Amino acid sequence: MPTEDLLTAWTALLNRCGAADDPEPYGRELLRRWSEPQRRYHTPEHLRAVLRHVDDLAGHAVDPDAVRLAAWFHDAVYRPDRTENEERSAALAVRALTAAGLPAERVAEAERLVLLTVTHDPAPGDRDGEVLCDADLAVLGGTPEAYAAYAAAVREEYAFVPEPDFRAGRAAVLRQLLALPALYRTPAARERFTAAARANLAAELETL
Repeated sequence: MPTEDLLTAWTALLNRCGAADDPEPYGRELLRRWSEPQRRYHTPEHLRAVLRHVDDLAGHAVDPDAVRLAAWFHDAVYRPDRTENEERSAALAVRALTAAGLPAERVAEAERLVLLTVTHDPAPGDRDGEVLCDADLAVLGGTPEAYAAYAAAVREEYAFVPEPDFRAGRAAVLRQLLALPALYRTPAARERFTAAARANLAAELETL
């Protein structure tokens, strides 16, 4: 899948954020990570979709570019057979953005936002966190066909897990999502995605 559009977007983003070094090598390394063979859902297409949703919701954010930085890193480390992927992704963000010369406060905010994707439960009033989490969870509010493709891709990423164990683990994730005070926090995402997301989650849960 071509990724030059993503690399162009990354370079522009880093330059806007004050990079002191050439952003392109960092971008190529990130895209290499996003294209690793174990990925079926957490691919450059997911990154592209999240960035598109961030753009759609950018008017709600305090610092849209900090959200975009976090989007680039939120699944940059993804190994289905390991835990703490989000924490490792946040640590990678700190290393890479610091090396690129971004201001420390921008780096710290990107790290904070990446860590929010552990729970997708930003504090009330955390507008940047709300935008990132809503953009990441927008896939849940797609058409039934798009949601089924997403769920199938997730199952492929966990093909090494026996079916009974996968069903139990997946059901726990779905129940956690359904138990959130709100699946979406920004007004636009709440209106656009909530009904479909709850229906999709409930429908998948019934199959497990």
